[in-house]
Amino acid sequence: MQPAFRKVVIFGVGLIGGSFALALRKAGAVSEVVGFGRSQATLDEARQLGILDRIGSDVAREVNDTDIVLIATPVAQMADIFKRIGPHLGPHTLVTDGGSTKGDVVAAARANLGGRLAQFVPAHPIAGAEKSGAAAALPDLYQGKRVVLTPLPENSEESVARVRMAWELCGANVSELTAQQHDEVFAAVSHLPHLLSFALVHDLAQRDNRDQLLSFAASGFRDFTRIAASSPEMWRDICLANRDAMLRELLQYANELHDLYQALERKDSARLEEVFSEARKVRSAWTQQ
Repeated sequence: MQPAFRKVVIFGVGLIGGSFALALRKAGAVSEVVGFGRSQATLDEARQLGILDRIGSDVAREVNDTDIVLIATPVAQMADIFKRIGPHLGPHTLVTDGGSTKGDVVAAARANLGGRLAQFVPAHPIAGAEKSGAAAALPDLYQGKRVVLTPLPENSEESVARVRMAWELCGANVSELTAQQHDEVFAAVSHLPHLLSFALVHDLAQRDNRDQLLSFAASGFRDFTRIAASSPEMWRDICLANRDAMLRELLQYANELHDLYQALERKDSARLEEVFSEARKVRSAWTQQ
């Protein structure tokens, strides 16, 4: 049987892009993977690890005859990549991405892809990790994980179905939202937790007794702050890209903290237990899904 995809081109061969390539290889779904990136060292490593068959040198030639282009760079770099590839995309080439925000990515695509906009089907794989780079890529990263597509009105059903198939071949469970719905949802359940984790570690890092505090930190601190080991560049871009939704979520969370502050100030044990009990009930139900 012929593989589902003869050729895939990846911009950004780190955790997300590298795992996409490895997963398609494991599924026998791709014949050739070509990579582009900012770092020659990372590209060389990806080639040595078997993520790439070739390191690309001519963007125009490579994207013209490929089946799928995956853009797996930080979101702030995507506009430039759309601009570079737009004039050279073949008529049957599809483009998808791995960005954690969608409104800004869609706007960048609209501004730079011109008449090829309908060939871009935005996506967000919910399968990140605190590690990054080609060495962090895993063939099973997407197995059983969710990937959210945010199709454009211009997309054909066939194009969406083909991009859906690519992610499903990686082992993912694929669902769909609008770009606005996506950014509102993930501001609450992904972007805000990362911001809070970075903030807590940064707060402790500024204190004179930082070393003493960290020496007594145990599993609760480790679990809560694990995501603060994520890429600062990536999360800087995500926070700025989803700024409006993030500001709303931060304000709502600040109000929740103020409520707890007042309960502590009043020694209101009933209110504290009410909040803790409701949170415990919701989290327990979620983990059992």
